[in-house]
Amino acid sequence: MSVWMLSLALGCPARVAETVAPEPLPLAYPEARRGEVVDVFHGTEVPDPYRWLEDPDSEETRAWIDAENTLTRDWLDAVDERAWLRQRLEEVWNYERVGRPRQEGGRTFYTRNDGLQSHSVLYWAAALDAEPQVLLDPNLLSEDGTVSLGGWAVSEDGRTLAYATSDGGSDWRTVHFRSVDTGEELEDELSWVKFSSLSWSADGSGLYYSRYPEPADPLEQVNLDQQLYLHVLGTPQSEDRLIYARPDEPTWGFRGQVTDDGGLLVISVSEGTEEKNRVYVQDLTVADAPVVPLLDDRDAGYRFLARTGTTLWFNTNLDAPRGRVIAIDQEHPGREHWREVVPQGEHVLEDVDVVGGRLLLTTITDAHNRVEVRDLEGLPIGQVELPGLGSAHGFDGEVDASEVFFSFTGFTDPASVYRYDVAEGVTELWRRPAVDFDPEDFETRQVFYESRDGTRVPMFVTHKRGLVLDGSHPTLLYGYGGFNVSLTPWYSSANLVWMELGGVYALPNLRGGGEYGEEWHEAGTLLEKQNVFDDFIAAGEWLVAEGYTRPDRLAIRGGSNGGLLVGACLLQRPELFGAALPEVGVLDMLRYHLFTIGWAWASDYGTVDDSPEMFQALLAYSPVHNARQGGRYPSTMIVTADHDDRVVPAHSFKFAAALQHAQAGPEPVLIRVETRAGHGAGKSTEMRLDEYADKWAFLVEALGVEGVGAGDNP
Repeated sequence: MSVWMLSLALGCPARVAETVAPEPLPLAYPEARRGEVVDVFHGTEVPDPYRWLEDPDSEETRAWIDAENTLTRDWLDAVDERAWLRQRLEEVWNYERVGRPRQEGGRTFYTRNDGLQSHSVLYWAAALDAEPQVLLDPNLLSEDGTVSLGGWAVSEDGRTLAYATSDGGSDWRTVHFRSVDTGEELEDELSWVKFSSLSWSADGSGLYYSRYPEPADPLEQVNLDQQLYLHVLGTPQSEDRLIYARPDEPTWGFRGQVTDDGGLLVISVSEGTEEKNRVYVQDLTVADAPVVPLLDDRDAGYRFLARTGTTLWFNTNLDAPRGRVIAIDQEHPGREHWREVVPQGEHVLEDVDVVGGRLLLTTITDAHNRVEVRDLEGLPIGQVELPGLGSAHGFDGEVDASEVFFSFTGFTDPASVYRYDVAEGVTELWRRPAVDFDPEDFETRQVFYESRDGTRVPMFVTHKRGLVLDGSHPTLLYGYGGFNVSLTPWYSSANLVWMELGGVYALPNLRGGGEYGEEWHEAGTLLEKQNVFDDFIAAGEWLVAEGYTRPDRLAIRGGSNGGLLVGACLLQRPELFGAALPEVGVLDMLRYHLFTIGWAWASDYGTVDDSPEMFQALLAYSPVHNARQGGRYPSTMIVTADHDDRVVPAHSFKFAAALQHAQAGPEPVLIRVETRAGHGAGKSTEMRLDEYADKWAFLVEALGVEGVGAGDNP
């Protein structure tokens, strides 16, 4: 009999101290040596005791990783519900997924996954509904499923496939070639390709691509001096023709695109992730024609759409933070001759496609998509019929195409593929997946709440239909808030399982994103970055105030820039959250720009070198530097991968060591380090299922979710 029951039986009052179970003791974390490194920024000394963890291959770091993974694995394996979660994730994940078709040379190409294949298989067919044939099965590229397909392009005659592979989730790509007719692998191979488009010459004899010089350390070396090349089939890479490079501008990056008529190479010249670029062109009808500037002021973003005759079409944010469409006559490119075809509207112009004599304009209206159709003079024709509130992607096709394909998805609707007849303006379903749940059992609301400074922020909230707002529900709040990225509704099998458990899934559209245009983006950058964290914290406060959940049942999750978001918010408002999942996060804001492609993020973050004010702003929220000794922080599982060459794992290593050292409460601080994986893309289905089983098991235990696995369908 418990102390509490015994006191009742004796008729005497129970003391409070006897009715509260003792808190569990903090975990015994692996030892992480605190070094004596101190940096000085603008006269301020900043200790960096875990600098040694920046070397992922040192004996000391590897021993620490192994010990941390053992601790995390033991903790997760003790969660009884994990086995059921893994099983249910596999059941919901197991449905056929078909990608949007691409058509080249009268042939149709698309990917398909039968449900649990590690990677989707690439097929080709003689016609849209003809019997498909396997062109490339990435599942055969490695025994453990860690080599994945990282992009592909088919020549205009439909006879040759160029495909890029990623090993262990790396951003580095190796490009291979294959005959469509015979399935034979060609001898050509291109190495050290990264952040590159793949664009075929009109006759299919060569491929335009971008590469870097071979690095001494692919995982850590800063990525500079990208170059644009033309590879001619049947020749070694060493003989590839250099199309354009700027050794005097090592931060410039190049993406080449051949126009549909094959007569012009359009080169987008970027610097980092800022929404500004240059545009250069090369006349492919003239032998050895030079690359010449078309737009060289770098005063805005210009996304090339298509060429019709001598007219070049662009989607630009020049004098239009929400976007507009302009037409430039190649023979008279001066600004005085530019023609505005679609002016800036009320909503953000997310995407534009020039197809079949039409402009297909995808806009974002309060974080969901609409698609408008106009003629080439910009006059409205109608709308593309969409199935509901969600996200539409695709519509890409050649300028003379009669049909295009797009996918549509929502929070409880896996992506279906639709065919759109451009001339007739008719939409018809092409493929819809069959899933192991009823989407009607769930509902999505879009709400608006006020952030700290009064800014009105939208948020999607999805859960089981008929949820009672009694403050009891485990809630997962997901965010990103950066780099002009718009988060519109999308389906996730993992999130579906979370909601089956009775959980709430909430997605706010934070400043720093692109949902309301460039002004919304800039309001969450540089010295204004704290606005993003305030928006996220306000979302959590709203969910508690409205009766969805309570702090001990509220979890936060985000990856990459979203990992920074979660790391900063769990430190700034630890009492508001019961659990946190910062994944592959940018967590050391004083040194992020010193690794791989980190320098390219300075347009959003700034760097410590910019000014004393920028340094102080970064220091104020940098997660690695703000874990306070003796603080009580929510249960946290940091997630990273040892081959992440975009956000190097040192960010997560240092944050884990700092947070474990600071934690005064019993809530666990764990780190899960995936091996043979990178920033997230290219993981096998098995790896994804195991990872989500771990994440959801962590949340179930940390938030005290009950009834998991009770019955066939919770």
